[in-house]
Amino acid sequence: MEPNKTRHDNGPQMKKYILGVIIIAAGFLLLLSNTGFLPYEVRHILFSWQMLLIGIGIISLFSSESRTPGTILILIGGVFILPRIFDLSFNVMHLFWPVILIGIGVLILTKRLPRRPWQSRVHQLNNQSFEEGFIHEENIFSGGKQRVMHQVFRGGHINCVFGGSEVDLTQASLADGVSELEINTIFGGVTLIVPSDWRIQLKMTSIMGGFSDKRSYVKESPDPTRILIIKGSTIFGGGEIKSY
Repeated sequence: MEPNKTRHDNGPQMKKYILGVIIIAAGFLLLLSNTGFLPYEVRHILFSWQMLLIGIGIISLFSSESRTPGTILILIGGVFILPRIFDLSFNVMHLFWPVILIGIGVLILTKRLPRRPWQSRVHQLNNQSFEEGFIHEENIFSGGKQRVMHQVFRGGHINCVFGGSEVDLTQASLADGVSELEINTIFGGVTLIVPSDWRIQLKMTSIMGGFSDKRSYVKESPDPTRILIIKGSTIFGGGEIKSY
């Protein structure tokens, strides 16, 4: 269990470092802009929603186990920022889908395929197939529906790009202490079905999307020290938590 713990602990530290560097750089650029040393043409590019997507993508590249969400965000921001930099004689939207498809194709060819014992659409996971209580799922232009049976759930990550995922955890129990599940969606969505007595903390960043706990009734947890932290980002997508 120690190697997994080390892997999960390095992510927040790297994310904090990269985020700090980006914020300091943004502060210096804003200072130059407010004092008149930064030309309007440059300011118009740097302080834009396209650069925001690129910045979030860079942070995601260094802080996430998967580079897919960060790469897609950088591609989207890069395509839409082209008209601000160059005087193009064609509609930039004509580049959007080709660039996104090429980028996703390159990612599929170059990345190591994850071990996913749940290749079927609905799969009941047993003790041998659930990789010590962690779920690792990548959906790109696809979707999945999984049911975790009689397992101690410890976290993991779910990435959905132009796809979706539904994970049923009602038959699972939450591991002792604090567990973390990272969820990143870009033009996609994730639905988690959990027991009504789980303690869940959301630490999601949403841009043109949202992630919410929609459980109509939350019971008091028998062990308040068991907490599931759900972190990540939703970009032009979303997600929800619900219980039966």
